[in-house]
Amino acid sequence: MTDASSPTPLQRLWLSETIRLREEHAGPLDDAEANRLARTAGGELAERIQLRAVHLARRDGQWQALLHWLQGARLAALLLVLLALLSGVGLGMTALGDGRQPVNVFWALGSLLGLNLLMLTGWLIGLLLTRDSPGTLGRLWLWLSEKLARDASAAQLAPALLLMLQRRRLNRWALGLLVNGLWTLAMLTALGTLLLLLATRRYGFVWETTILGGDTFIALTQAIGALPALLGFSLPDIDIIRASGDAAIASETARQSWAGWLIGVLLIYGLLPRLLLTLLCLWRWQAGKRALRLDLDLPGYGLLRQRLQPDSERLGVCDVAPATLHQPQSGSSVQPASGALLLGLELDDRRTWPPTRLPKGVADAGVIDSREQRRQLLEQLTRFPPERLAIACDPLRSPDRGTLALLGELARCAAATRIWLLPPAPGESLDSARLADWHQALASLGLTHRDTAPLSWLESGHD
Repeated sequence: MTDASSPTPLQRLWLSETIRLREEHAGPLDDAEANRLARTAGGELAERIQLRAVHLARRDGQWQALLHWLQGARLAALLLVLLALLSGVGLGMTALGDGRQPVNVFWALGSLLGLNLLMLTGWLIGLLLTRDSPGTLGRLWLWLSEKLARDASAAQLAPALLLMLQRRRLNRWALGLLVNGLWTLAMLTALGTLLLLLATRRYGFVWETTILGGDTFIALTQAIGALPALLGFSLPDIDIIRASGDAAIASETARQSWAGWLIGVLLIYGLLPRLLLTLLCLWRWQAGKRALRLDLDLPGYGLLRQRLQPDSERLGVCDVAPATLHQPQSGSSVQPASGALLLGLELDDRRTWPPTRLPKGVADAGVIDSREQRRQLLEQLTRFPPERLAIACDPLRSPDRGTLALLGELARCAAATRIWLLPPAPGESLDSARLADWHQALASLGLTHRDTAPLSWLESGHD
């Protein structure tokens, strides 16, 4: 019924926001058990809201949908990583060519840095002028994540995540981390490709112009290479730059000087800015993620305050009927359990209780009939789960949804549970169709049932 893994703090907040949006859209959920578990766990209101949301998400499928969405997001990120690697290789090979023709240094520089600098400028403008601009790669990643993780239970997941991050303006840093990380990988791959090609092929370098003078290229080359030169990269001197305007120089020194200049420019103006922005986005994302909190002033959370942190306990109907009913489910308690317990469920006065003498070590919880008795019993079993629980039911009654839901909830409070279908009272007979309904309903819940007293099992754990 539940996933073995536990949600991270971010995922707990995400699920809380998802459940809030779901209840705003479809109305209040059937949350009596979730509220009880949250109240029993204690803690601040925000912690109780998160525990309630995790329980409802596990029950109704949002937790599994979240894991599926994350799987799709990782697969989409992997596809974008492959795209970045291929793009980096393509940039490096396009810049240098096959070595048969001289390399035009400024065409090569434009191939390596042009698109990167253009996209970087657009990202910075979006960062300064808009609140949360995902960028082209960010939108592509979100689109791929949704396409790769289609799930009917995930309708509110993406909106909930975006709303939660927007409150602390974390969208820009999360998507900025993705975008700048991919460009860093592309630039690193282009640099590696450049080094590989320059190490295995002989390239000549030239510059060409029709309307500009040679002094313009000399000044531009030295201005661009000044910063890389401070870090030790070579800078062609004036004679080499001027000579390269006529034809590719055969000098090995000239080739190495141009190659070092091109590598230094790519590293300083292409790779380094993206790497620094990636680290900045990572720092801001980690700091913002640790500061994320639930906004308890939202109406959806305000309505939960009285249910999860009541000033006093109230009886009777306190919630409107939910728009849709969930399928009853059983399970078992994962908390340390001890002892054995027998109880009767909705038995009439004609049946004696307990129907037989109980073995030593088996406690009698009596007959549970009223709403208050159910609440008190569930509160007690949540705090002190029994190792073995036997529930006596009257098969003359119909197994309605409320009874089955209560059986499932009781089963989740014990390590092991059995249902005892009582024999008919003297002078009465069982309806075979109704008995078959009981068998089918208990089988759907996954609960073991017998028509004989499970006293030996309660006493020793086996029959």
